[in-house]
Amino acid sequence: MNHLPLLAITGGGLQVAASLTAGVALGLAGWMVYRVLRTEDLPQGDQWQYDISRINELRRLDTFFRVFQPAIEALARLNRMVFRDNLAEIQREIQAAGLPRFWLAEEYLARAELIAMFLAPVYVYFFLGWFGTAGLLVAAVAVLVTVWLLRYRLSRQARARLRAIKRRMPFLLDLLTLLMEAGSTFLRAMAQAVEEFREHPVGEEFGRVLTDMNLGKTRAEAFGAMRDRLDDDEITSIIGSILQGEHLGTPLAHIFRTQSDVLRIKRTQRAETVAGEAGVNMLLPGVLVMVATVLIIIGPFLLNYLSFGMSM
Repeated sequence: MNHLPLLAITGGGLQVAASLTAGVALGLAGWMVYRVLRTEDLPQGDQWQYDISRINELRRLDTFFRVFQPAIEALARLNRMVFRDNLAEIQREIQAAGLPRFWLAEEYLARAELIAMFLAPVYVYFFLGWFGTAGLLVAAVAVLVTVWLLRYRLSRQARARLRAIKRRMPFLLDLLTLLMEAGSTFLRAMAQAVEEFREHPVGEEFGRVLTDMNLGKTRAEAFGAMRDRLDDDEITSIIGSILQGEHLGTPLAHIFRTQSDVLRIKRTQRAETVAGEAGVNMLLPGVLVMVATVLIIIGPFLLNYLSFGMSM
C-alpha cells in the first residue's frame, strides 16, 4: 500500500516525459520543414556552378522538389541508367510543354515515380480489402500505371501547347511583317510582338528567341534553339525557311508573310482532312442507330408473332 503514491508519482512523471518527448519531436519536425521551405541556396563551389544554380532555381519554383530533393536525385541517378534511351524524348516534351527549363528529364521522371510511391500505401489499403492477397499485385500495377499517366500527361501538355503555338503563329508573323514593313527593326518588331502575345505560348517561345539574341546569340542560333526545343515538323519547316532566307539575303518581312500564308493553308488542309474523315468515323455509329431503329419498329410484331405461335 505504501508503494501506491510512489507508483502514482512515477506514472505521472512518465506521462510528463512522454509529453515532453512528443513536443520536442514535433518541434524538431516543424523546424526541419521550416528549414526546407526557406529555399536556402546550396553553396557554390568551383565546379558544377551552373548545375548548382539550376538546382537552386528549381528549389524556388517547385515545392515538391525542394522537400524531397534527396529522394528525387537518388531516383534520377537510377533513371539515367535504366531509361537512358527515353530521356531525350522526355526532355523535349518538358521544353515543348513550357515547364521550367531547369528540369532535367531524369529528375522529372523521378518526381513522377516518387508521387506514385506515395500513393502506393493507399493502393495497397484499398486493393487488399477488395482482392485479398492478389491486391498486392494489383497495387503494384496501379503504381506503374500512375507513373505512366503522369508521363502521358506531360505528352498531352506538350501536344496541346504545340497546337496553340501553331494556331497563333500566323498572327504573330503577320504582326512582325507589318511592323517591319512600317520601318521597324527586327529586334524592335520582335519585342513589340512578344509584348502583344506575352500571355500566349507563342509569345513565350519568341520571347526566349529575343532573350537569346539579347544575350549575344546570332539570329540563326536563337531560332535553331527554338527549333530544337519544339521539334515539330511544321515549326521546323518554318524556322528552316527563315534561316535559309536570311542566308540568301531575302527580306525577313517577305519570309514572314510567306510562312504565315503557308501555315494558314496547312491549317485549312488539316481541317478538310478531318472533315473528310468524319464521314468514315460516323459510319459505324450510323449503322448501329439504324439497327436499333429497325429493332424498335419490328420488335413488337416479332414478339406478337412468337407469343401467338407458342399459344398455338
